[in-house]
Amino acid sequence: MHASEYLLKLMRLKYPTFPARMTESQMEDLVHKHCYVSKDYDQELSKYLDWTGLEDRDLVVQYPFTEHVVPEKSEEELARIAERKKESGRRLQEQAAKMRLEKLMKKEQELEYYKDLQNGLQTETKKEARRILEAEDLKDEAHLERIIRDLERSIKRSRNRDLGVEESEEPAEEMSFPLLDVPDEELDEAGLKEKRHQRLMKSNVEARQRAKAEKEREKARREEEERLDREKRENDFEGWLSERRTNRQTLANLAADGPKKRRRGGDDDDFGANDEDWGVYRTVAGEQSDEEEEEDLGGLLDVVEKELLEHDPEFTENHTLAAQSDWTKSLVHVFLRGPWPFDPESQREAHQLHLNVERIRVPEVVFKPSIAGVDQAGLVEIAADIVNQRFINPEDQSRLLRDVFMTGGNTLFQNFDERFRNEFRAFLPLDAELNVRRAKDPVLDAWKGAAQWASGADLAKSSITRQEYLEKGSEYLKVRSTPVY
Repeated sequence: MHASEYLLKLMRLKYPTFPARMTESQMEDLVHKHCYVSKDYDQELSKYLDWTGLEDRDLVVQYPFTEHVVPEKSEEELARIAERKKESGRRLQEQAAKMRLEKLMKKEQELEYYKDLQNGLQTETKKEARRILEAEDLKDEAHLERIIRDLERSIKRSRNRDLGVEESEEPAEEMSFPLLDVPDEELDEAGLKEKRHQRLMKSNVEARQRAKAEKEREKARREEEERLDREKRENDFEGWLSERRTNRQTLANLAADGPKKRRRGGDDDDFGANDEDWGVYRTVAGEQSDEEEEEDLGGLLDVVEKELLEHDPEFTENHTLAAQSDWTKSLVHVFLRGPWPFDPESQREAHQLHLNVERIRVPEVVFKPSIAGVDQAGLVEIAADIVNQRFINPEDQSRLLRDVFMTGGNTLFQNFDERFRNEFRAFLPLDAELNVRRAKDPVLDAWKGAAQWASGADLAKSSITRQEYLEKGSEYLKVRSTPVY
């Protein structure tokens, strides 16, 4: 009972998201059929998940499952599906073309409207023109001119796209900011607004120019670094190779640590405490944000490993981080899935339990209750205490040790007799004679003994009537009852 409960607890901890229901009766069957007592628990446990012989030690328990089978389609069905996809694509293209045409027509109407508005302003007074512009949410005539120019460019691009005409890059329009040189006192309110707008536009233009120049400088710097790297590889191959190996090891350590551990500094790991530790990463990746570094770390490692695979004869595919992260080298995978790959999409594999270290861990509780969280002595310690502390007389000890009788379901575990005999012997004198025998029917011995006693005359002497129980209560039983040996 306790063994099956313990195995059920271990299996639920091992497979917290197991899709089927595990019951205690199922675990009891597994305990009886597949668990055994280890002759040397610590030594066997240390090698239990080794690949050698693991196929025999790892037992797969298959629960019922329903595999999602996707029926194969005939060629006619595939052809009909392909035709439907083509038809859907044509309809989508037609809808997209219709939407583009509607947008184009709307832009042309807007362009015509704003051009009519621009022409109408030519015949209006300055005050009336300002009122009309404000009613249209326009700052001034320059703002209207920009809207007309943007609409003309957008309409031209749309037409060229529909006609399949490749657009040639238009020369960048030379932007001028004449109002920036005009003193504020010489401008009216509208002029001051336009001057502020031109100042903002000039700042944007200068910012784009600076970004473009920086990009060109960065490109030149990388090209120069690549040139110097090629020269170093050609002139000092051993030095270049040593540097690449160091870079690869550093990046592999960073990738293996994971982002959380890198940020907080892993246990017993002082990598990163010194700024020089990150020099290799910055040399390869350049200055980047934390998010960019996390995303690019794997790519940078791939680049360095690719170079080593190409130029280093001692560096093979087996040395790459991908090969070292293979499931065949994962102890957790072996513990959960045994010595076989795992397909998360397979319902059959998802409904499998792998019984390995539990086969010796569950019976071991009889000898070491502490591994199951039970604070008490094991079977051997209890037996030794009885012999050495309660039977002090050597003759009594000798008589007791000549016939150590074992019964109970736990004694049916394979190697139980040998394990008990070997460990119990360590608590006895060297010249002590020890004979251990097991009951013929350990499971039913207790019941048979009680049945034999109940069928004799002792039952009538030890029993009370219902009337006596109702009159004197349960306490009377405690006083009257005597031990039966």
